[in-house]
Amino acid sequence: MFLNQILLQANGESNTLVIIAIGVAALFGLWIIFYLIPVGLWFSALVSGVRISLLQLVLMRWRKIPPSIIVQSLITSTKAGLTLNRNDLEAHYLAGGRLKSVINALISADKANMDLSFKSATAIDLAGRDVFEAVQMSVNPKVINTPPVAAVAKDGIQLIAKARVTVRANIKQLVGGAGEDTVIARVGEGVVSAIGSALSHKQVLENPDSISRVVLEKGLDSGTAFEILSIDIADIDVGKNIGAVLQMDQANADKNIAQAKAEERRAMAVALEQEMKARAQEARANVIQAEAEIPKAIAEAFRSGNLGIMDYYKFENIKADTKMRDSISAPPEQGNRRKDKPDNK
Repeated sequence: MFLNQILLQANGESNTLVIIAIGVAALFGLWIIFYLIPVGLWFSALVSGVRISLLQLVLMRWRKIPPSIIVQSLITSTKAGLTLNRNDLEAHYLAGGRLKSVINALISADKANMDLSFKSATAIDLAGRDVFEAVQMSVNPKVINTPPVAAVAKDGIQLIAKARVTVRANIKQLVGGAGEDTVIARVGEGVVSAIGSALSHKQVLENPDSISRVVLEKGLDSGTAFEILSIDIADIDVGKNIGAVLQMDQANADKNIAQAKAEERRAMAVALEQEMKARAQEARANVIQAEAEIPKAIAEAFRSGNLGIMDYYKFENIKADTKMRDSISAPPEQGNRRKDKPDNK
């Protein structure tokens, strides 16, 4: 009797466990079914006028494509009056494109009567540009402020100009066209050229629109992703007198060159003076050396009998007479110095 109760209790517990397991399995199966077969998403597409089968939604999951993105894109485009192909949307998503941005760009372009195809929009998007922003810029032009551009007029006065460039996106040039940096660089180059060709900085200050006309005539938007609508000079400041600064620098350079040449000539003159002094000393030494030979010659003349004692006295008398005449003809001070000077005889 007791054994029967135990068996009945065990059977009851096992039945409960079996029921729970069946319930869990059923819930898991339902979850898998609703995950693989998004019935709610299919119904939303159906009531929105988008024809897509449940099988295609299941296959999207197997292709690693979120069905919600494709279906939402189809619903949005259909409600906006566009006809898009599901395979094209899947291909663009698999290529790494941004479907939401492309769909919004196509709708905006259609409402603005712009010629933008799905192929062009996806090409722009895959090129790395924001196609929706490009459409917005095409409808609502953008203003680009250039950095200060310094240029010098022909009179040597520096002018610092700031420009505002109003551009509109060129849809046909978005793929392969240059960006904002190129436009800013070209506008800066045009401003420098326009100011540099002016005869006077006063002309530029009086007519700033002359810069805009010159720059616009250059066709700076060629090859870019933008169309330049207008170029307005926002501000012009007068900078340095570059011409005067250059002239001062040139004058200082000429002065330094002249000083260097003068110093070179002075050094050469000093060297030549020292050389002349050395030559004079050398000449005096030669004279002294020659005068030292005179007594030797007189002695030799005495020994050889070519000179007598009376001849020698006559020679000395002539020297004394010559010295006296020099003393008389010399100025007083010079004569006093000659008298004070001891006789070396």
